[in-house]
Amino acid sequence: MELEVRHLRALCAIADSGSLHKAARQLGMSQPSLTTQLRRIEHAVGGQLFTRERTGCRPTPLGRTVLSRARPLVIEMRALVTEARAAAARSADGRPRLRIGSTASRAIPGWLRRLRASLPGTETSLQMDVSANALLRDVADGRLDVAFVHEVEGSPLRFPDGLDHRVLIDREPQFVSLAADHPAAHEPVVSLADLADDRWMVDPTVDGEWDGLRRMLRSAGLNPRVLHGDYLTAATLVATGEVVTVCQPTSVARPDMAVRPLHGDPLGVRLYVAARTETELNAVYVDLEAAYWEAAAEAPAYQDWLLGTRGAGPPATRPPAARPSACPPPRAVPPPGDLGPHSARDLRPTPL
Repeated sequence: MELEVRHLRALCAIADSGSLHKAARQLGMSQPSLTTQLRRIEHAVGGQLFTRERTGCRPTPLGRTVLSRARPLVIEMRALVTEARAAAARSADGRPRLRIGSTASRAIPGWLRRLRASLPGTETSLQMDVSANALLRDVADGRLDVAFVHEVEGSPLRFPDGLDHRVLIDREPQFVSLAADHPAAHEPVVSLADLADDRWMVDPTVDGEWDGLRRMLRSAGLNPRVLHGDYLTAATLVATGEVVTVCQPTSVARPDMAVRPLHGDPLGVRLYVAARTETELNAVYVDLEAAYWEAAAEAPAYQDWLLGTRGAGPPATRPPAARPSACPPPRAVPPPGDLGPHSARDLRPTPL
């Protein structure tokens, strides 16, 4: 067997994650398939590349030698593909094209509107995905130019090599949506204890969200019934009092559904925008920042929370925003009930 770039990429993934299981998920393949591939690679090079331990996989001396040559090749191949895709990323009439990827956010309509004004002549496309990590990979591989993503607290995102990223909001508190006639909806701030008897709903396909909800409920000493489903379904079930669900603070209440902050802000997310270059980030960041605070201004519960925590005038008229950051990520955002993915999911009760 001759070694190919995909084999080198697999070796780098195993070394970086320290685990065959994690590397397989990152590469989009099953663990048995990756294990078989690793055996073939080791047979091809004539020696063991990783030692399998209880704590994970570690490169052997031979493995470190191979990795030292493999990494530059993988990086160069990724750069070649990225540059080729960027060169091809123009519409048929030669106009520049901006390909945006995003997890759900109420800031998106305002962002696109501003980009049309600030980048005249640019053809803008939008790709929505529940997986922030998938969007980041698409940017790194040249399939997208920019990604606006969230990172759920306690579930760090995996930023591929070669991406530049900037923090939009360092910690956005997550609110709860519940039926307008729910007893807790009469309070300006809801305690998790007030929701102890409710069923919760979560979309487990959103990176980090199921883990974030589980940690939050366990920390509060709660073990409620949980349904798995998409957020379009959740909005309907919330309105009828069947479930409650975590939502973005920019979510807007309806006559049949209330949006409230949670006491103590037990769950937060971090919002990022990522691109391959700082120039691409600068081209979209200011418009995204303005669009976010425009969405915040339309959410009364978030306005009340901002006024209470900042103690200043209407913050959505332009509160201070996080500046560029090269630091590794911290936290993420569950999508709101009215902007989640539109495909039905499994609605079976799930134990915590």
